[in-house]
Amino acid sequence: MKVLVIGSGGREHSLVWKLAQSPKVTELLIAPGNAGTAELGENVDVGAEDIGALLELAQSRSVDLTVVGPEQALVDGISDRFEEAGLKIFGPSANAARVEGSKIWSDDLMTKYGIPTADSQAFSNSVMAIEYGRSKAAGSLVVKADGPAAGKGVLLPDTYDDLDTAVVGMLDHRTFGEASSRLLLAERMSGPEVSVFAFLDGETVSSAVAACDYKRIGEGDSGLNTGGVGSYTPPEFWTEELAARIRTEILEPMAKALVAEKSSYSGVLYAGLMITDTGPRVIEFNCRFGDPECQILMPKLKSDLFDICLAVAEGRLADEPVKWARSAHTFVVMTSEGYPGSYDTGTEITGVDEAAEHGLVVHAGTAIDDSGSLVTSGGRVLGVVGSGESVKDARDAAYEGVSKISFEGAQYRRDIALRAIQD
Repeated sequence: MKVLVIGSGGREHSLVWKLAQSPKVTELLIAPGNAGTAELGENVDVGAEDIGALLELAQSRSVDLTVVGPEQALVDGISDRFEEAGLKIFGPSANAARVEGSKIWSDDLMTKYGIPTADSQAFSNSVMAIEYGRSKAAGSLVVKADGPAAGKGVLLPDTYDDLDTAVVGMLDHRTFGEASSRLLLAERMSGPEVSVFAFLDGETVSSAVAACDYKRIGEGDSGLNTGGVGSYTPPEFWTEELAARIRTEILEPMAKALVAEKSSYSGVLYAGLMITDTGPRVIEFNCRFGDPECQILMPKLKSDLFDICLAVAEGRLADEPVKWARSAHTFVVMTSEGYPGSYDTGTEITGVDEAAEHGLVVHAGTAIDDSGSLVTSGGRVLGVVGSGESVKDARDAAYEGVSKISFEGAQYRRDIALRAIQD
């Protein structure tokens, strides 16, 4: 079978790595890919959001299944276009992808169907939003851009002045483009955060898996939000009881709600949750695998990823078991100096082969230059997934691998998964 994977980041490299292990996959195309995916398949110079060109590629190369990594193409309706053309694709329709494409729509859906989440209010006018925000206690609200913003569209203002700045920036100055033409002011919840993933096919919900990620650039969760700079699994607070509660209170009700709203979901559903004193509550839903969570979930997945994706695309997930290993995994991301702000590219990277002796090296912002050297080409450059029987073992392996990789200005957090091994 010939498979096309759409995207160029670490998530896509890990998906390609897992798909390459399937005996049923004979050829892998990646659009546009990176230096890591080039070692496993053929990179094709087609942008991940150019739906017309991607459709033409899939048709001209007789692709049997397309797997979509990033969210924007899904929100823009790539699955609808491919299915209309008679092509099989893994990823939700534009209607279903609204779970991520519009936080306001998703929030309204959860409210309608009684799915636990934060109290919130939607705004498109900055004056009204500020008036509402100042009627609440300072530091009690979260500001969320309505649309997808590469994981950076959520701000946590601690003062009224910070709130005003965030609201005006989003609504009046379009900090995140059209994604912030509307926003949500949501109750700030407290408790540990967890990312939960399950494959969905209508009302069929697979076994779920949980991971924790790190969004801020600085240690101790300081500094600016990023696309994600580390992750680990399993969470130290994860129990069978919590998993069952999330399934019955959140995942299954959401799947049924989407069907009821004529937005039946097909793909992987990512639930970002807060474990509060009153139980699990939804922070947000996403319509794809998380990045950097995907990088640790692929080594944890015991089942054949190709079989699962094909079953979902063909509407028969109920007949395809999804099994997760009990192993632990930790992923540490190395970033360019200056990220998530401005940064330089084209810096040579060394030590990848040595790092691979300790874990899975996952590429994101990497390329091969004219001289054949591996160089940086993005903010999140690459990272190492360590694996073991415990999170400590996995963490030790990941950091040992990272220590072997060098490039000018390289930076990474040294506290990934530390909380999971402390008493």
